[in-house]
Amino acid sequence: MFENAVADRMSLLHTESAFGVLARAKALEAQGKNIIHLELGQPDFKTPQNIIDAAYRAMNDGFTGYSPTPGFPETRRAIAEYAARHKNIKTSENEVVITPGGKPIMFFTMLMLIDPGDEVVYPNPSFPIYESCIKFAGGVPVPMKLSAENDFKPDPDAFAKLLTPKTKLVLLNSPSNPTGGVLSREDITAVAEILKDRPDIFILSDEIYDRLIFEGEVFSIARLEGFKDRTIILDGFSKTYAMTGWRLGYGIMHPDLAKHTEMLMVNSNSCSASFSQIAAVEALTGPQDKADMMREAFIKRRDILVGELNRIKGISCRLPKGAFYAFPDISSFGISSDEFAARLLDEAGVAAVSGTAFGKYGEGYIRFSYAASTENIETALERLGKFTETL
Repeated sequence: MFENAVADRMSLLHTESAFGVLARAKALEAQGKNIIHLELGQPDFKTPQNIIDAAYRAMNDGFTGYSPTPGFPETRRAIAEYAARHKNIKTSENEVVITPGGKPIMFFTMLMLIDPGDEVVYPNPSFPIYESCIKFAGGVPVPMKLSAENDFKPDPDAFAKLLTPKTKLVLLNSPSNPTGGVLSREDITAVAEILKDRPDIFILSDEIYDRLIFEGEVFSIARLEGFKDRTIILDGFSKTYAMTGWRLGYGIMHPDLAKHTEMLMVNSNSCSASFSQIAAVEALTGPQDKADMMREAFIKRRDILVGELNRIKGISCRLPKGAFYAFPDISSFGISSDEFAARLLDEAGVAAVSGTAFGKYGEGYIRFSYAASTENIETALERLGKFTETL
């Protein structure tokens, strides 16, 4: 009905496939089928009680109205202090903009920096919204292939060849969604060495999972000399503190860029929820035992999932070093990733996401989220094993 009414730019946006898989899985459940959900990147833990209590107090204390567009000063200050402690990055509240979730930082970065025809180098496979945001802003997506053979890390020589005079932005993500790969200090330094003579290129560093690094250190490219002012750090509360529904993320960037990001916020969201921001201070400054507990639980689940995946004939899986995703190679079965994921759901009742949902270089892979109970993971593995025997 509205084909000719909708602006052409809407065709540039693509969905996040995990939610499409969830919808199909829910439809099957409505028909009475038992489904094991390994599709969403959402911790199955509840938000720690001290954070919930802080939000409750904040609402009773009147924090139910608008906040300043970039966020409350005390919340931005707490984030800056956290970045100094956890990321070893010296920053201040005027370099922090709070947004309703991490995705606005992706969108705002593209809208703020990318003119039509500008090129953006981004990892592939990767979070599908990256490419969607690049296209919507009029940019040209330039995929940087990640492969299991290189432990899903960028190859410096291949990366250097992707840069052109039109390159405006490079996107880094560590730990990675969907691969669970982690960039070491050496990996990031190698990228920086290539970029040091191109001060016209900015970096968007997606660090939303950096409290879920299982092996190695937390290291941001913003720590390297000459890179802090040209780096926009994306982070938030959803993954670390099981706060997906609270919709609270933030960007750390040069104050001049923060002002432009604030302008995009005021023209789109006005501000982030006030009581969520007050709860965020508690999350960052209060007890961290629940966050640490969740991290340890994810490590145990990872070891179970990956260990058993590698025992299934025809499947091989690298050990993820962070986040809560496994990205096994299923190419030996001779069917596409899309078909494998669809049939796994329909025939075995296990919801997972096709590797191609994360880009063309995801073909031959499938993503499992182990942000699910050990019991469900074990049931899914049993069903997966029986399913692969039929292929």
